Amino acid sequence: MVKIIDGENFKNMMLAAAAAIEEKKQEINELNVFPVPDGDTGTNMSMTLNAAAAELMKFEKPTLGKAVDLTSSALLRGARGNSGVITSLLFRGFGKRLKELGGANAQEFAEALQEGVNTAYKAVMKPTEGTILTVSRLAAEGALKEAASNGEVDEVLSAAITAAREALENTVEQNPVLKKAGVVDAGGYGWVLILENMHASLTGVKPKSKFSFLAPKQPKVEMAAADFSQFDEGEINFAYCTEFIAAREDQKKSVDKFRRFLETIGDCVVVVEDDEIVKVHVHTDTPDKALAEGLKFGQLLTVKIENMVQQLHRKNEAPAEVKRQVAAPERKYGFVGVAAGEGISSVLKDLGIDNLVEGGQTMNPSTEDILNAIDQTPAEIVFVLPNNKNIIMAAEQASELSEKLVYVLPTKMVTQGITAMLAFDPDAEPEQNRASMMEAASKVSTGQITYAARDSEFDGKNIKQGDFMSLVEGKLLSNSPRFEDVARRLARDLCSRKSGFITIFYGEGADEQQAEQVKEMFAKEAKNAEITVIEGGQPVYSYIISVE
Repeated sequence: MVKIIDGENFKNMMLAAAAAIEEKKQEINELNVFPVPDGDTGTNMSMTLNAAAAELMKFEKPTLGKAVDLTSSALLRGARGNSGVITSLLFRGFGKRLKELGGANAQEFAEALQEGVNTAYKAVMKPTEGTILTVSRLAAEGALKEAASNGEVDEVLSAAITAAREALENTVEQNPVLKKAGVVDAGGYGWVLILENMHASLTGVKPKSKFSFLAPKQPKVEMAAADFSQFDEGEINFAYCTEFIAAREDQKKSVDKFRRFLETIGDCVVVVEDDEIVKVHVHTDTPDKALAEGLKFGQLLTVKIENMVQQLHRKNEAPAEVKRQVAAPERKYGFVGVAAGEGISSVLKDLGIDNLVEGGQTMNPSTEDILNAIDQTPAEIVFVLPNNKNIIMAAEQASELSEKLVYVLPTKMVTQGITAMLAFDPDAEPEQNRASMMEAASKVSTGQITYAARDSEFDGKNIKQGDFMSLVEGKLLSNSPRFEDVARRLARDLCSRKSGFITIFYGEGADEQQAEQVKEMFAKEAKNAEITVIEGGQPVYSYIISVE
């Protein structure tokens, strides 16, 4: 029986929640029903929570106010993807209610859960039911109802968990796509795990929940033997210990060349491969580059990144706060964009993007990554182009933290970002530019070609792992084991007699020769269009194609 939660309780509860999401992140990822290899809800939630865990571990017996304030700040800056941002919002509201208290009783704890829900719903423009928002809302309602007659915090949290579990199973019925796939909402499942493990930390009783609506297990990948514990850290030359396993789908890609590349960006390199996977260990300051290169072999099966510098300096005393460096304005307008792939990045830079944040599918940058790019842009007014629907919320959070005047253009595709930049007028006012740039972005049609990461049934189509898939505006158009089939179908769907400009970016899994074949398919459907082929170098999608 626990009547009051203090700072140390809360710290341990958050550490337990972060550890649980880290352990279950792949299970959460697999609940993303669409089989494109970008199911990263669990990864985003894990990286977001780990940002808070890293800060909390620096303090021994913090006050409740200090603990919730640290958590809110770290989650805000470390939030990645929509799932991570919403998780950070839930804890931001939670922290608002408790930050002035020395300890929280049952009623105050329940009210904090409700304040978290209020904060999250206010921040989301169009809240969707059957998601983490629904699960968190009903959990808070369950907690408040219990707190009205029960002064035990652990029992109030238990009531929240009971309500959350019921809400989670109901997400299958609330979302037609989830119902077809027979799975629960990924973010909602993550929130249940967070509550369960907070409760476990408080009571010492491990959670025993089992859900009948989880994703079917994928075939177990046998990992190649490699002992990564052999390294004595000694003097740390690079900050991040990066380990991951990539499926070896591209058998032609050279492992030796990959190993040599890793040695140029870090040390302590170990690369072990067999016919099915490549297992990697490297110490580097740029884990994103290691992951991006690893993605060229195939989808990432596991990822673990640890900050070795933080691990060495986790002491009781608070570290000196790093002061943000904000560039003084040298001109009126500046631009920050998010992109992956050297070719696509070059195009954006040529169009005037000042600072590029590397990211996209499978690599959602954090709020702090975007904020740093805004800070480094020497302009009074900064436009941010997320170029991915799962990065928009993190960009909006960054805009709130910046001292500059920031406009987030909600571009969902990099093709929209490119078209928006072409519509920029340096002599126009910011609101005029925002309107004209988004109007231009809305007129571009975007197609993509990728592969299925797993077997699935989606929109009445049976999809087999390894199938090629074509998408229009992110929605599945066709799938086939034959690349030519999906490429031709995409060309027919995207093109018309009015099509004037077509840009084909080819990336992972494609080459110039195949790209020329794709160009011919589009030229056949749009005889009067001007077609440009560019080596984009983007991961995940073999082709990103814009038609205007």
